Amino acid sequence: MALKIRLARAGTKKRPFYHIVIADARSPRDGRFIEKLGTFNPLLAKDAENRVVLNNERAQHWLSVGAVPTDRVLRFLDAAGLAKRDARNNPKKGVPGDKAKERAEERAAREAAANAPAEEAAAE
Repeated sequence: MALKIRLARAGTKKRPFYHIVIADARSPRDGRFIEKLGTFNPLLAKDAENRVVLNNERAQHWLSVGAVPTDRVLRFLDAAGLAKRDARNNPKKGVPGDKAKERAEERAAREAAANAPAEEAAAE
């Protein structure tokens, strides 16, 4: 059985609240789980101490048994010092897309065309 440490959504509409649970990878997101390890409240400030509540001993046990955390839960485990999350690198993140490049080229061409008559008049 493939075990996952993941978030199960609770709370109401527009007011999310998550339980950190151990579940079979094939079970639904909010469905059956094996054990509840803690909670995550994204509505609290990032520096609030009860934003993430985690039972470290049980999480360490399930990691040793072979449970695989999701990306978000791995962040929580890394902050708690239970697991190591490698930094990600996306060098293309800041590069504009194709349409943005086309718009920039068109804007530069329009500005050059608008400035050309003024430069000719200044040269004469």
